[in-house]
Amino acid sequence: MSSPMTPDMVYELSGVADPALSPDGRRMAYASSWVERTENGDARTISRLMLMDLETGQTREFTQGIADTGPRFSPDGKSLAFLRSPGEGPRQVWVMDASGGEARPVTSSPKGVADFAWSPDGERLVYCADVEPPAGAGESGGGPKVTVVNRVRYRYDSMGWRGNAHHHLFVVNVGGGDPVQITDGDWDDFSPVWSPDGSKIAFISGRRDDRDLRALTEVYVVTAQGGEAEEWSQGLYSAGAAVWAPGGDRLAAMGSDAPEGMALWQGWLYVLEKGREPRRITDDSMRPVLGFPGVSRNPDIKWTRDGNGDGQVLFLGERHGGSRVYQAQADGSGVKALWRGSGQAASLSLDRDSERAVTVVSTPDSPGDIHLVDFVSGESRQLTAANADFIQEHPPAQLEKFWIERAGYDIECRLLLPHDLDESGAYPLVLDIHGGPNGAFYDSFVPVQQALAAAGYPVLAVNPRGSSTYGNEFMMAVLRDWGGEDYRDLMAALERVCERPYIDPSRLGIHGYSYGGYMTSWAVGHDDRFRAAVVGAPPTDLYSMYGTSDIGISFGEPQWGGSLVEAAHELLAHSPITYASSVNTPVLLLHGELDARCPIAQSEEYFTVLKRLGKTVEFVRFPGCTHAFPRTGHPHMRREYMARTLDWFDRYLGPRR
Repeated sequence: MSSPMTPDMVYELSGVADPALSPDGRRMAYASSWVERTENGDARTISRLMLMDLETGQTREFTQGIADTGPRFSPDGKSLAFLRSPGEGPRQVWVMDASGGEARPVTSSPKGVADFAWSPDGERLVYCADVEPPAGAGESGGGPKVTVVNRVRYRYDSMGWRGNAHHHLFVVNVGGGDPVQITDGDWDDFSPVWSPDGSKIAFISGRRDDRDLRALTEVYVVTAQGGEAEEWSQGLYSAGAAVWAPGGDRLAAMGSDAPEGMALWQGWLYVLEKGREPRRITDDSMRPVLGFPGVSRNPDIKWTRDGNGDGQVLFLGERHGGSRVYQAQADGSGVKALWRGSGQAASLSLDRDSERAVTVVSTPDSPGDIHLVDFVSGESRQLTAANADFIQEHPPAQLEKFWIERAGYDIECRLLLPHDLDESGAYPLVLDIHGGPNGAFYDSFVPVQQALAAAGYPVLAVNPRGSSTYGNEFMMAVLRDWGGEDYRDLMAALERVCERPYIDPSRLGIHGYSYGGYMTSWAVGHDDRFRAAVVGAPPTDLYSMYGTSDIGISFGEPQWGGSLVEAAHELLAHSPITYASSVNTPVLLLHGELDARCPIAQSEEYFTVLKRLGKTVEFVRFPGCTHAFPRTGHPHMRREYMARTLDWFDRYLGPRR
């Protein structure tokens, strides 16, 4: 007997992440996570490492920690290093024998470790960790202390206060000994990769003079003993990941030569050679996938040997909201897809010879499972079934995809329908809007969409202009035009769906988070067709957000058209709060109190203005929550977000069937 999905899915779903292949491709380590309920009614997420024999499928729990993630095999496959957070302490690198036994810590960084990589000989690790500046005047002794800010980028959402701290690189012997810091300076260094002979380390850093204002990064190379780093990416505006050529004389890097400073949402693959201009080897038909430094690692990139020519570079890419593993010829002669996934792939780990890969794939029918891809046979198979029983008992929504054409662009749309849809009925519809604006909806499992569809609300998810995975021109079309043509794309798609006989166009809801929250608040200030709106973490006042967001300058200036002085009129003209007097839709605001990306003041301002104007509005504050809390926050807060969203639509859209 099946039952619909509800917000309680937060407590029932488990997750798989961080798959790592052994060098010989025969074993896989990965992180398995679940929510554990406590006797006092609280809950916490537990993450432990699992080890799977890929020939037999036999799987065993490999670690016993409460927050073990990010496993990586040593080059000989005999050891496994991973990140562990013991209790409330900072996470460190631990190492244990790959056959089992006791794990031991290798690092003891006061602020924790963000990332690490094995040396080719397996004797050392390079890791990325925070370095605090020396204490200044008045910072010693007891009692309350002031905090001093002297740079723009002094805090980051989810990471909190940064002050003058920076990520730098350290090298440590796995067998013991003190680490050696190999980079330093008033900038962040991250994503290290060893050269094939272990003598050098390439990494990503932002060292331009305007680094405090622009989120632009470069590729540098330093010896494994430290010293002066050399830039290898002159000619690129930004770079996000790198890998060495087999000979150690060149690098392949994910980057962009677009001057807008935000094109890594698209990006291309380049070959870098010291002293030469970067050479692009991929086209605009796909988007290479990057991680988020300090939050998630970059997927594996491998430059393979070839008897003829320069070889190939394998990488994870995305096209039209779907994932692929691509192979680009290093000489720039072509790109082909080696594997086409059926959903969104969030990671990639390759074996030593790049013959096999593992990746976590989310589909509309599954929050995420690990798949094995064999490039030799061309076959792939699913290795895990983390939530098979849950999905069997709680059928997911039906996904339908279609395209519309508007103003010179093809717009891809996704419609999620209740699994038991009765086409003779009349259903209320919810338009869901993604963040970014350069994010995208994928063929993946989105909990809030699934909860809405299971409750009887068809959900329309559109990728309007500005969305990534559709090429650079399409993505850049949103710059300086927030609430313009992208808004019209959304309304055109909505009108198309409202033509269907089972959709009731008099009962429309709208929901969005981050930029989706912006567009939701913009829409209800320009159109009365919606009977209910749920606005998550919105930018509502671009004028004030410019100076209060952790990315107000680095992200805001290219998106909005310049600095506060240069674009004051445009900032106000494109702010939803400017049109608050025209809002006639009941609005629910949901916002995390620790949000540094779209600070909670954005909802506070909007709520106050709407309330003063006599509008129907409710404001829910989520304590201890950053911008990413609907995906990564405390289980109770994630459930509360979905439950309040459903309740608001139930209240104002009327009977669902």
